[in-house]
Amino acid sequence: MSDPSFSIGIEEEYLLVDLETMALCEAPDGLMEACSAELEDQVSPEFLKCQIEIGTKVCATVGEARGELKHLRATVARCAREFGVAPIAASCHPLADWKQQRHTQKDRYETLNRDLGSIVRRMLICGMHVHVGLDSDTLRADLMRQMTYFLPHLLALSASSPFWQGDDTGMASYRISVFDNLPRTGLPPQFQNWEDYRRTVQILIDLELIEDSSKIWWDLRPSARFPTLETRIMDVQPRIEDTLMLAALNQCILRMLWRLRSRNQRWRVYDPFLIAENRWRAQRYGTERGLIDFGAQAIVPFRRLTEELIELVEEDAEALDCRAELERASEVAHVGTSTTRQRAVLAAARERGEDHDGQMRAVVESLIEEFHDGL
Repeated sequence: MSDPSFSIGIEEEYLLVDLETMALCEAPDGLMEACSAELEDQVSPEFLKCQIEIGTKVCATVGEARGELKHLRATVARCAREFGVAPIAASCHPLADWKQQRHTQKDRYETLNRDLGSIVRRMLICGMHVHVGLDSDTLRADLMRQMTYFLPHLLALSASSPFWQGDDTGMASYRISVFDNLPRTGLPPQFQNWEDYRRTVQILIDLELIEDSSKIWWDLRPSARFPTLETRIMDVQPRIEDTLMLAALNQCILRMLWRLRSRNQRWRVYDPFLIAENRWRAQRYGTERGLIDFGAQAIVPFRRLTEELIELVEEDAEALDCRAELERASEVAHVGTSTTRQRAVLAAARERGEDHDGQMRAVVESLIEEFHDGL
């Protein structure tokens, strides 16, 4: 059997804001057509009319993904500006009210609206998904069990959603709090093998509760469309370089787990109850507090955990040519995530004497600027 490709694909969801008011707005008539004329099926509407989604092509390396993502982001931003709006890549808009949003008229979204009611209408959130190519179903099932351990680390590094409807929630990732209201979310179950996974999912399909496994929204899942493992736990990133860092980390961790497997070794599989505690800590604190090291049975500062993780996958980063992107994880662990920066912008606006709405608008302005960083 040949080695896995570890190819990657990245999907990002953006919110659209009015360039004059910084308020959330629906996609103007003609915007999607303008984007699609250049990007074809790499851009699409999302559930809410204020959202837009992009997806890279299959990329062999993170370096290749950088070129793809730059082109996608730059094109969406340029087209949006022609209509007086701008995309932001944060998981929650600081001020927007979900009750004022309308969903896209599309069969798939009409079904979601019918089946899930007000819960899905509350999904005024954006995420990013990273696909890593693993051709073998057996391998995907095996590595999914082990990869689950690292999901809280990825969530902590990605946190970009501290605000909700004008309030500081106290969370690093409030998006997770909202998303977890949907069914079939959270950490994936610990399936013993691929047959166990397929048998379990097939029960819901046979009962016509779901059409296929794409209606399962775990933090990590085998893709229903591609021979990949798809990591979904992460907040979307305002800065493109942080998106690429998270993609590289996903790619390297999975290669490390495959490398262990090829040597008849494996990462220890822990009960989801324990991993969920780290997930909560990442959701609440981001990189500011430590996570539990279950082997050491201690709460370890996140900076140290990140350094240990980088060292663990150093060989894989060299093989995948993404050492520079991986090193950025250390920087984020030290200086903080988008959540840290958003709160700092708000505090600076408060010091300048801005009222509450002015403080929130300053945050949105900073998110627009960061979207263009590196483009």
